[in-house]
Amino acid sequence: MTTKAQLRKAALALPETEESTHDGLLSFKVGGKRFASLADDGRVQLRLPDDRVSEVLAEHPSGERVEHAGKPIGLRIPLADVNGMVLNALVRAAWSHRAPKRLADSVIAAESGGGDLPPQIGRPATRALSGAGLDTLDRIASKGEAELLALHGVGPKAVRVLRRALEERGQALRP
Repeated sequence: MTTKAQLRKAALALPETEESTHDGLLSFKVGGKRFASLADDGRVQLRLPDDRVSEVLAEHPSGERVEHAGKPIGLRIPLADVNGMVLNALVRAAWSHRAPKRLADSVIAAESGGGDLPPQIGRPATRALSGAGLDTLDRIASKGEAELLALHGVGPKAVRVLRRALEERGQALRP
């Protein structure tokens, strides 16, 4: 059974995600567009393309298709009915569906080896850095430690790994 905390962690690990409320619901946005929300009754609503909704509903019959003005916009499913891995994948798919194209493309490029970030920093840090346009060590070197740590998903371990990688190249973080 997944929890509100797991939903929050999955959503906020994605670049440029903002947490807010909408009509009293916990809500997550990217680029000003809502991609996930949680109702008081424990049902999560995700904005997904209709073909993906059909796939999810085939595996999770407790879910339901959501429409707005007669147009399908996503699905609603009890949070308790999806495991953590499925929730993470659905939140990621909803984020990708609603994120600005340049942002979604930069995350995909970073994860497929488009930059030279060391894999030891972890996927959340890679996504956060890529979302901020920091997909190469040269770009990382233009930032200070505090700026990197301010990015959601980048922690002290990632900064240590980046610092080591920069030192191996004769570079350093900005003071």
